[in-house]
Amino acid sequence: MSAVDNITDLSKYMVTLPPSRISILTMTFLSFLTGAIAAYLEPLSSVFDSIVYGGSAGFLIFGLTSIMDGAITQPLVNAMEGRHMKMKQSMFVSLLNMVLVAMVYIAGSLVSTFTFYSYIIDALILGCALAFGLRTFVIWGTSNIGAVRSILISAIQPVLILSMVVVIVFLTTIGTNIGSFSIIAVALKGLIAGLILMIAIYSFILVIESPIKRNLGVGGLELLSLFIAQYTEGSRAMEALFEDMGEPIDTLVGLVSFKGKNGVKGVFISPCVHPGPVGNIGGGNMPTVLAKSLEPFAMVSHGPSTHDFNPVSSREICKIKDVVEKSLENMEYFSLASQFIQVEHEDAKLGAQYFGDNLLLLATFAPLGFDDIDFGVGLAIIKAAQGHTKAENVILVDCHNSFKGESGRVLPGNPEVFQLLSAVEKLEKPSESELKMGCANDTIPELGKRSGVGQSGVKVMVLDVNGQKTAYILLDANNMVIGFRDEILTAVEKLGLDHAEVMTTDTHFVNTLSGGHNPLGTKDRDIIVVKTVECVKNALNDLEPVLVGAETVKLSSINTLGPTHATELVTTITSIVAVSRIVAPLLFVLALFFVFIWIFYWSF
Repeated sequence: MSAVDNITDLSKYMVTLPPSRISILTMTFLSFLTGAIAAYLEPLSSVFDSIVYGGSAGFLIFGLTSIMDGAITQPLVNAMEGRHMKMKQSMFVSLLNMVLVAMVYIAGSLVSTFTFYSYIIDALILGCALAFGLRTFVIWGTSNIGAVRSILISAIQPVLILSMVVVIVFLTTIGTNIGSFSIIAVALKGLIAGLILMIAIYSFILVIESPIKRNLGVGGLELLSLFIAQYTEGSRAMEALFEDMGEPIDTLVGLVSFKGKNGVKGVFISPCVHPGPVGNIGGGNMPTVLAKSLEPFAMVSHGPSTHDFNPVSSREICKIKDVVEKSLENMEYFSLASQFIQVEHEDAKLGAQYFGDNLLLLATFAPLGFDDIDFGVGLAIIKAAQGHTKAENVILVDCHNSFKGESGRVLPGNPEVFQLLSAVEKLEKPSESELKMGCANDTIPELGKRSGVGQSGVKVMVLDVNGQKTAYILLDANNMVIGFRDEILTAVEKLGLDHAEVMTTDTHFVNTLSGGHNPLGTKDRDIIVVKTVECVKNALNDLEPVLVGAETVKLSSINTLGPTHATELVTTITSIVAVSRIVAPLLFVLALFFVFIWIFYWSF
C-alpha cells in the first residue's frame, strides 16, 4: 500500500454528521428518556413522577448541559486558531459524550435497584470521567490547539453535568433518584479519575507522536487534524506539510495535438505525474485543473506513475501546463496517421496508433485487475518501443481501467513488466492515411464524486483513418470496477466503431469518501454508460480533417512526495499502527481499572 493511501484510507472511518438541530433534538429526547428510565428504576416511583420529574431532571442534567457545551465549545476552539470547527461537529461530539454518560448513569441506577448501596452518583462520576477522556482525545486529536487548551475545553461538559446535579439536589425541589452526597467527595473523585485518564491519553499520544515528529518533522495529531480539515472542509493546509517533505524529480509528459481549420482542436496528454494524493490537495484534481488551464479541448490521461509522483501542491500543476504550452508552440504537424492496432502477450494488451514518426500506446491488463504502472516500468516500455519501432516519440498511457487495489500496482520485477515488454516486440506499423478527428465532453452534472465521477465527467476523441473509427474514451475517475470497461465497450461498439478503449484519469478528487478508494461502476452504472454513449455519438458527429503532431517532453524539477519520503511515511505509519495495537489496550484498560477502583471502592 502506498504511503498516502495509509492516510486516505482513514476516510472509511469518517461519517456524514447530522445538522446541529438534529443533534440538539436528539439530546433533548434522549436526556428526557434517560431521566425517566432512571427515575422509574427507583423503588416506589410512580410512572407519572418518573416521566414528569425524572424526565425533567434528566433533561436539565444531561440535555441542557450538553447543548450548552456544544454551543460553547465551537467558538472557543475557533478563537484559539486551531482547525476550524463547525457547530454541527461540536454538537455531535456533545451528543456522543452525553450518550456515554447517560448509559453509565442508567447502568448505575439498574445495579442500585438490586443492592443495598446506591451507586448512582458514582456511576455519574464515572460517566463524566469517561466523557472527559473521550472529549480530550477527540478535541486534542482533531483541533490542533494543544494539550492544555484541549483539556480545559474538554472539561466543560462533565463540569456542567455535575454542577447541574448539585443545583438540582440542593437548590430545587425536583425529585431525583440521586440522593445526597458530599460535594467535596464528588469533586475529588472526578479530578483524580480525570487525571488518571489524562496520564493514559498523554502516554498514548506520546507513543504515536514521537516517531512521526522525529522522522517527518510533523506531529501525528497535526497530520490527523490536517487530513480531517481536508476531508470536511476541502482545506489545502496539508499542502504545506507535503511541501516541506517534497523533493524535486524529472519526469515526462507526452502529448498528441490535433489541428483543425481553426487552429488546435484538441490535445491528448499523458503526464507521468500522479493525480494525488487526495481531494483537491496537490495533484488530486490535476486532470480537471490542467485541462481547464489549456485553451483547446484537452484530455488528461494517466501516465505511468504512482503515489511517489504526487505533486506536493496544486501550484506544481502549472509546471505541467507550461511545458505543454511550450511544446504546442513548436509542434510539427503531419497529415497522416496509421489505423489503430492492438497486440497482446499473455495478460498484457497494448493499443497502438502511429502519428507520423510518433507512437501512442495504451496499456491495460483488463479484464484482469491492476492499478498504477510505475514510472520506471513505463520508461522501460517507452525505450523498448522506441528501439523496436524506431518511433521518435512514444506516448504511453496507463489505461487504469480494471480496479484491483494497491496489490495490483505494476512495479519493477513483476511478471506484468515482462508481459508488456513482450507485447511491445509484436508492434508493427500499418499503412498510413489522412486523419479525421472529433471530440466531445459531458461533465455528467447529475452525478458526482459519490458515484465516482470527477469534475470532467467523460471526454471522448474519435479518430477516423481511412474509414476505421477508433474511440478514445476517458472517464474522470479513480479506476473502475472489474468488468465495467467491457460493459462500456459493448455499448459504444454498437455505434459502428471499429475499436474503442476506455480509460480513467485516476483523479483522486473522488477519494474523499468512505473507504479510501472509490472506483467507477460501484453505483449509477446505467447512467454512466448512457452518458458515455451519447458523448461518443457527439464526437462522431464532430469528425473533420485534422493534422496531428506528437511529442514526449521532459518535465524538470516538479516537486513531488518522492519515493524516499513516501517510503519513510508509510514505514512510520505502519510501525505506529503496529505498536498502537499493543500499547492502546494496555494503557486504557489499566487506566479504566484504576478509575473504577478509585470511584467505587474509595470511601471518604
